[in-house]
Amino acid sequence: MSLKTRVTTDAAPAPAHTFSQGVRKGPFVQVSGQGPVDPVSGEYLFPGDVAAQTTRTLENVKAIVEASGATFDDVVMLRVYLTQRSDFASMNDAYGEFVSAHTSSGVLPARTTVFTGLPRAEMLVEIDGVAIIAD
Repeated sequence: MSLKTRVTTDAAPAPAHTFSQGVRKGPFVQVSGQGPVDPVSGEYLFPGDVAAQTTRTLENVKAIVEASGATFDDVVMLRVYLTQRSDFASMNDAYGEFVSAHTSSGVLPARTTVFTGLPRAEMLVEIDGVAIIAD
């Protein structure tokens, strides 16, 4: 029986005291929702620029995936939360560029996009994900 383990890395923002950056159990890795935060300063970056926020957010997701022992190619699902429907096209372009550049297999992750409020006013986007580590 595999144990549930916390995934941590300094290459992504430190999590709040109420959750982990990620959790691994067996081959499954769940990455907590990430935002456009600089992992060193803890500052929210790129106010008003959803494309730049999307790229920074995906860099944070990727860092946590890699800290679990997986690669971005092991990501099977990404969930995107946007605050404004009007940001969809810009987010989608930045997302597509990042995901295509980091998925060498050519099989892109599945995705859901939801329009919602987010915990911080400066956050235009939040992304979480699931990876499955191949044997």
